[in-house]
Amino acid sequence: MDLGPGPRSRELLATLRTFMAEHVYPAERVYAAQLGAAARENGGVSHVLPPVVEELKDTARKLGLWNLFLPDLSGLTNLEYAYLAEETGRSPYLAPEALNCAAPDTGNMELLHMFGTPAQKQRWLTPLLEGTMRSGFSMTEPDVASSDARNISTSIVRDGAEYVINGRKWWTTGAADPRCDILVLMGKTDPEAVVYRQQSMVLVPVDTPGVTIVRSLPIFGYHDQHGHCEIRFDDVRVPVTNLLGAEGDGFAIAQARLGPGRIHHAMRCLGMAERGLELMVRRTMAREAFGGPLSEQGVVRTWIAESRMEIEQARLLVLKAAWLIDRVGIQGAATEIAAIKVVAPRVARNVLDRSIQAHGGGGVTDDFPIARMWASARILGIADGPDEVHLRTVARTQLRRYRDAAPTAVAETGRG
Repeated sequence: MDLGPGPRSRELLATLRTFMAEHVYPAERVYAAQLGAAARENGGVSHVLPPVVEELKDTARKLGLWNLFLPDLSGLTNLEYAYLAEETGRSPYLAPEALNCAAPDTGNMELLHMFGTPAQKQRWLTPLLEGTMRSGFSMTEPDVASSDARNISTSIVRDGAEYVINGRKWWTTGAADPRCDILVLMGKTDPEAVVYRQQSMVLVPVDTPGVTIVRSLPIFGYHDQHGHCEIRFDDVRVPVTNLLGAEGDGFAIAQARLGPGRIHHAMRCLGMAERGLELMVRRTMAREAFGGPLSEQGVVRTWIAESRMEIEQARLLVLKAAWLIDRVGIQGAATEIAAIKVVAPRVARNVLDRSIQAHGGGGVTDDFPIARMWASARILGIADGPDEVHLRTVARTQLRRYRDAAPTAVAETGRG
């Protein structure tokens, strides 16, 4: 099992690290200042993209760091792209979008690339790939336990050449951005079908009559520029040609979307963890208390050691999952994908929490990026599917191994 990056991936990684050092990190304070100024003009919150991001996008495109997430365009495997995704996670609010590799656009572009009709691709995929448009993914609902996707109740009813959509969604990432033009919505087209054939996905333009963006939801008080929105759909009519795939394909399409995308999320989490560890080490080496640098304190050294070990373990697991997706597909890597959904955000939270503690009062402010990154890592224990659902998947696989094993083999070896 070779988990190392290939020659082209190493070359891109070197270019990306230079881009991060020379352009992205210096732009972080500019981004915050521009976003803050726009928010003050808007009375509190702004979802308009700060101009510095477009400058970064222009530079990234010239350097060949564009749309690297899509294998058919970049030529990279999931394993090779994983290293690049980790690097972008070190500046999660700037770097992914600068490379046109930000969620939820990446997942939506993958769906349009795999399941879209030529007309759908021309209208929505092309501008998304060009970075001139953004999109949202409307799946989670406030009125049901969306951890079980079978509960999703938004109705999609055919009426002649149109679908009529009624329902309420929330946590639709990207929908507050003025550039957001299209929503990928999951709902029920046939409540009487077998349970995993009831759902379908439909493309809904944001400006369709009946689509109401109610509010953008904060994460621990932080409002992201692109927003995470609650949306009402009241008798929304779209042509049947806006169906993605076929009726009843919603679950299958969702699984296709959520496989490689989890590699991206997980590695970005590790990038956040690496940034948090770096800041913790630098801070404790520079600050003195009780007669010497904080880094000489035993408890601080334990924090540093635990953080390094956790990151290394998590990275190997995520890379293994990427390697498996490349070789046996999403279904063959299902257990590992479920595991990294839990492990990577958990490690990020642990490391960032220690980094916050090492920074003292400064750690909970916006003077450092740690608190906001911790908030982002914390929401992934819910938004990326609750940890408990993924743990259930891993446990079910483990139990099946023992259940299917011959009793004598279990007794003799002690394992399944």
